[in-house]
Amino acid sequence: MPEGHTLHRLAADLAGTYAGRQVRSSSPQGRFEAAAARLDRRVLEGAEAYGKHLFVSFEGTEEQVHVHLGLYGTFLISPGVGRPVVGQVRWRLEAQDTADLRGPNACELLTPPAVEQILGRLGPDPLRADADPDLAWHRIHRSDTPIAALLMDQKVLAGVGNVYRAEVLFRQRVAPMTAGRRIPRVRWDAMWADFVALMQVGVERGRIDTVRPEHEPQAMGRDPRADDHGGEVYVYRRDGQPCLVCGTPVRRRDVAGRNLFWCPSCQQRR
Repeated sequence: MPEGHTLHRLAADLAGTYAGRQVRSSSPQGRFEAAAARLDRRVLEGAEAYGKHLFVSFEGTEEQVHVHLGLYGTFLISPGVGRPVVGQVRWRLEAQDTADLRGPNACELLTPPAVEQILGRLGPDPLRADADPDLAWHRIHRSDTPIAALLMDQKVLAGVGNVYRAEVLFRQRVAPMTAGRRIPRVRWDAMWADFVALMQVGVERGRIDTVRPEHEPQAMGRDPRADDHGGEVYVYRRDGQPCLVCGTPVRRRDVAGRNLFWCPSCQQRR
């Protein structure tokens, strides 16, 4: 599932391409047809992300389109208009360029109260200037749930997914099964700062890179990571391979329904 940096990058791309322009709105697949027709030929005001959710607004209506890509959704912008429809396009925007949404978990036109209901269920998003890390901390330091599970809970922290979870826990030397209430405040502050910095890099580069300069391929004399996910990481999808810091084989286990990767030496429970 795309993590928060992907949605923020997508929001910026949509706003940069369409904001202030009158757009054609349609639903070639038909599942969003009525709502798409209501938005047709309106001026797109903007797009913003909150966690893994995207919201697109238009002039002349308080309703917004809410998109959640889920595991298989894509929202791709291609040059030109009048392009042939390929695959099941749930929603198409056209204005000099064409944006096609395919396979999302959600694509719906929502009233302001419905939007607020979604936002009210989410924890702070490290990529938003209005984020309050104290909201996440209050939930974490009262919980007996392992920190690895808490970080995947979008009610605790919005936008963080499997990769950022594993990588920040490694970078901060936190044992993944440590109960939330045993995480010191100073450690949480460092984790939050790491999420903010790493996810901002993800927005800029369009991929997740988490290794420090001294552990990059050139510095270590190793081959770049070969993975369809892309990016240089410490533990994610590196189970059985030597830790880049201590050489101990990276381990994998299921936590909160997803594969967690960690180094048992660098991340010993304190």
